[in-house]
Amino acid sequence: MSDMSESRICQNCKQNFVIEPDDFSFYEKIKVPPPTFCPECRTIRRLCWRNEMSLFRRKCDVPGHKEMLISFYPPEEKLVIYDSKSWWGDGWDALSYGREYDFSKSFFEQWKELRDVFPLQHLSNSNATNSDYCNIAEDSKNSYMSSGSWKIEQTHYSNRIFFTKDSSDLYIVQNSELCYDDVMCSDCYHLMYSLNCKNCVDSYFLYDCIGCTDCFGCSNLRNKSYCIWNEQFSREEYKSRLEEMNLMDFNVIEKFKLHFKEIYLKSIHRFATQIKCVNSTGENLNGVKNCKSCFDSSGQIEDSKYVHWSKMNLKDTYDSGPGVGMGELMYETFDTGIGNFRNLFTSVVYSSNDIEYCFNCHGSSNLFGCIGLRNKKYCILNKQYTKEEYEELVISIKKQMMEVPYVDKKGIVYKYGEFFPSELSPFCYNETQAQDYFPTTREKALENGYRWRDRKNTEYQITIKAKDLPDNFDDNKIDITKEVIGCLHEENCQDRCKGAYKIIEDELNLYKRLGVPLPRLCFFCRHESRLRMRTPMKLWHRSCMKEGCTNEFETSYAPERPEIVYCEKCYQQEVY
Repeated sequence: MSDMSESRICQNCKQNFVIEPDDFSFYEKIKVPPPTFCPECRTIRRLCWRNEMSLFRRKCDVPGHKEMLISFYPPEEKLVIYDSKSWWGDGWDALSYGREYDFSKSFFEQWKELRDVFPLQHLSNSNATNSDYCNIAEDSKNSYMSSGSWKIEQTHYSNRIFFTKDSSDLYIVQNSELCYDDVMCSDCYHLMYSLNCKNCVDSYFLYDCIGCTDCFGCSNLRNKSYCIWNEQFSREEYKSRLEEMNLMDFNVIEKFKLHFKEIYLKSIHRFATQIKCVNSTGENLNGVKNCKSCFDSSGQIEDSKYVHWSKMNLKDTYDSGPGVGMGELMYETFDTGIGNFRNLFTSVVYSSNDIEYCFNCHGSSNLFGCIGLRNKKYCILNKQYTKEEYEELVISIKKQMMEVPYVDKKGIVYKYGEFFPSELSPFCYNETQAQDYFPTTREKALENGYRWRDRKNTEYQITIKAKDLPDNFDDNKIDITKEVIGCLHEENCQDRCKGAYKIIEDELNLYKRLGVPLPRLCFFCRHESRLRMRTPMKLWHRSCMKEGCTNEFETSYAPERPEIVYCEKCYQQEVY
């Protein structure tokens, strides 16, 4: 164990990164060598295996089945895809795909050979009711195109949400109802077009507001009512002005969005959103202790580093997320937890201990390189062994992984201790959350060795262009649910524009209930516009911008950004 920091060069981006003494202690505790990728490249590599929202049609490969499935696996990938009911059923045996370990081949090559013939679940969508287009979702009801979700109802076109109802176009929102186009909000009711708010009701265009009711176009407010652009009005005046605004008119909303951007830039920005945090750095944290460079995490997260989108009782975990929680001693994992201990290089692994390099395994222990096992132990590449055989063979495999590594097309060497190579992912860069959080162009992605799937020309016959939709909901004279709408961007943007979209009946009824105009952009263009409202998952060392203050901090606001960023003390003095 080193008692000093060490600077190393990332295999992938060739930039320097630092490994701290505490990092070495963690790697020693879980018995893995230090990483050869920098923290950002490790996150990107992991996210290249996570597809939350790109959905495709492909046939079901269950023998005798002929139906088409909605799947997050692209049809171009030569994989075996089962519908969820068949996958979870007893009609097949995961151990029947087991194979002897071949010491003449690299481990990752053999794992891919197993993956390519093993039945994979078409979607990760458990306990769904009338929510066939939701992915990486649990307990969805009457919802559509929502992902990274838990216990949602009648929620459409949203990502990373839980306990939401009768809402649409949300990103990182929880415990909320009748909300639309919100980012990083919680515990709200009928809140529209807002960012970083909590406990707000019947309000529009709010930034960094808490406990506000009947407010419009405001920022940095606490427990206020009847305010417009941060100016106080009487109840009667507020209601009268709101009625004059015509909030169901698309052009009116667009003008308010521009004005709201001006209000946002004039606001005071807290260096980091942290609640009940101790000795921690990162953004959007609640209830974390001794955590460094963590993002979007809440609920007793301790002694962890480089973790994002984690929830509830996570301890001693590095380089993990999205979707981790209720686990300890986890490293390079995502979608993993609920009673896990020592999970390394895993995804979709639950209630399992001592698992390495495994995918979609449940209730198991002592697995290495396995896929789709349930309630098993002492298996390698899905082949069963005795405890003694397993322990001896795992030692030999780890030694062989150091001596016979996998080398990708860029010449990067993958030995034991590295996550799966991104070039083996069934998804291309622009289909995954790597593009969400580390967006790039097709040219740069290919230059950096990532795969990219060019979008096809719109498959649908567009029947109406978005620019021709009625500006005001009340002026709509057509049955919009029967139209194929051409996205306003017309596939000429840097977003993952689909070119066309439809509005389903439930969605239309929700827009009427919310009192919002019809959208002019396809889902991906809307989603990426919301992503741009958040700061990146990176930290910069900066000083407080309040004149006379010398406090310094780690913040996700880059120095070149236009926001006014204050330290905690100055922020509290100005806002509370």
